[in-house]
Amino acid sequence: MADRFEALEEQLERFIENTRQLGIIVSDFQPQGQNALNSKLQTMVQGMQEVDKLKGHMQDIHVPLEVFEYIDQGKNPNLYTKHCLEKALAKNEQVKGKIDAFKRFKAMLILELGEVFPVEMANYRAMRNDDRPT
Repeated sequence: MADRFEALEEQLERFIENTRQLGIIVSDFQPQGQNALNSKLQTMVQGMQEVDKLKGHMQDIHVPLEVFEYIDQGKNPNLYTKHCLEKALAKNEQVKGKIDAFKRFKAMLILELGEVFPVEMANYRAMRNDDRPT
């Protein structure tokens, strides 16, 4: 699995480097540089074809659209992961608080029911094999 990512990464790095070199050739274009320009353009086309060949190995990769939004905004895509983890932690704390509140409510309810309905609560505890006093 890592090999396919490495192959794509290498191809993209070559493509970026060729794009940089093409920019240099074009920015200072001289008529005698036409052959170099044509050669670099051909290299770019071949690079795009290589990337296109690699896309078949990436069909099972799913990237959340929000990651692309981060990239479009000039943000590091790792921030998406960080924000997702922060949201998950916050939600976890919220749920934990609710669980703790329900546990306290249950304990208070059982205590109060034990005072009002001692026989029924004793039967309830016996059915649940609960030895805690009322």
